[in-house]
Amino acid sequence: MIEAFDRLAAVDFKMGEGWEAVHDICQAHEGEKPFDWGHALCHRIEGDDWNADYWYRRAGKSRMGTIAEEWSAMKGELSGLV
Repeated sequence: MIEAFDRLAAVDFKMGEGWEAVHDICQAHEGEKPFDWGHALCHRIEGDDWNADYWYRRAGKSRMGTIAEEWSAMKGELSGLV
């Protein structure tokens, strides 16, 4: 998951093929909090705040700063899990 989001960061967190791939990965791992957090970030990128907030609640997280800032915090936390 970290590598996939790094690819999204490289394109400034824009919708597209990379976003679809990350979204699919997160959906395949629904119920796993790190992936639910990633799912929230995907919907935040999409601009679907209602759906993003649902996934934040599932992950036990909340929005923080910009999308890039949130990814930086998420990356740091997820790196500790690997």
